[in-house]
Amino acid sequence: MPNVVMPKFEYHMPENIQEVLALLDKYGCDAKIIAGGTDVLPKLKGGVMAPAHIISLREVKELRFIDYDCHDGLRFGANVKLRELENNPIVKSKYKALYMGCHSIASTQIRNIATLVGNVCNAVPSADSAPALLALSAKLKIVSSKGERIVPIEKFFTGVCKTVLSPNELVTEVIVPEMGANSGSYYFKYAVRRAMDLALVGVAAKITVENGICSDAKIALGAVAITPKRAPEAEKMLIGQHLTANLIEQAARFASENECSPISDIRASKEYRREMVYVLTRDAIKNSIVA
Repeated sequence: MPNVVMPKFEYHMPENIQEVLALLDKYGCDAKIIAGGTDVLPKLKGGVMAPAHIISLREVKELRFIDYDCHDGLRFGANVKLRELENNPIVKSKYKALYMGCHSIASTQIRNIATLVGNVCNAVPSADSAPALLALSAKLKIVSSKGERIVPIEKFFTGVCKTVLSPNELVTEVIVPEMGANSGSYYFKYAVRRAMDLALVGVAAKITVENGICSDAKIALGAVAITPKRAPEAEKMLIGQHLTANLIEQAARFASENECSPISDIRASKEYRREMVYVLTRDAIKNSIVA
C-alpha cells in the first residue's frame, strides 16, 4: 500500500466565532474549515484538496449546542456531532426524518466525530442529512465579518459539492421549524450494503393531516440529481386531498418519473433508481402520516 503524503498546511485552532471569521477574512480561498474532519481528511489524503490553511472549529464551544422551543422549533450548532443529534430525545420523538438521516450516515464511530453541518456543507448529492432537512424546511444561519444571513436549505446547494457559501462565510447553526400538530416525517435510504455505504436513493417526507385532509406535504429526494431536491409537483398532488393509497401511489410515481434525473453508474442504472424513488417516496409518505 503506498504511503499517503499529506499536503503541507498551517493549522489554526480559534476559540470563538470572531476568530474564525478573522481567519477566513485573512486567508479566504486558501483556507478550509474543519469540524469533525470525516469529509475533509480523506480529501486531503487523496489529493482532492490542498488548502494552505486549515481552520478547526474544535475549540469553538459556542457552536456546540442543541436547543428546542415548542414555538420556534429546533436549533443546533455547527459543532454538534451526528451522534448527539441521533441520541437527542427531542430529535428522536419529534423530528423522525432527521433522526433517521443522522442514523443512516456511516458507522457509530464516524457519527461520534462527524457533524451534520459538515455533512451538509460537503454538499454531495447522496448526503443522508439533506433530504430530511429539505422535508423539514430547515434553514441555515450563515455569518461573516460583514453580518449574517438566513438561507433556506433548498437554496443552499448549487451543484455537486457546491453551495452558496462565500470563502469568508461560516455556517454556524441549523434552524428546524416546529413540527406542529398532526405532522409526521420519515426518511428512507436505499444502499447496496445496509451500513457504511452511500445512498443509491434517499427520500424524506413530512406530512400534515387535519380533519382527514392533507394540509401540507414535503417530499425531498437525494442521490437522484446534481443536488438534493424537493418534489414540489408531487407535493401539490397531495395537499388538500384525502390521502388514499391510490393518490399516494400516483404522487410517488409522478416524483419518480418527472422530478428527478438519476444517472446510471457502476452501482445502479437510472431506471432502477427511478423505480426506487417511486417505492421509497410511497413508503415515506405512508410512514409520515400520523395515526
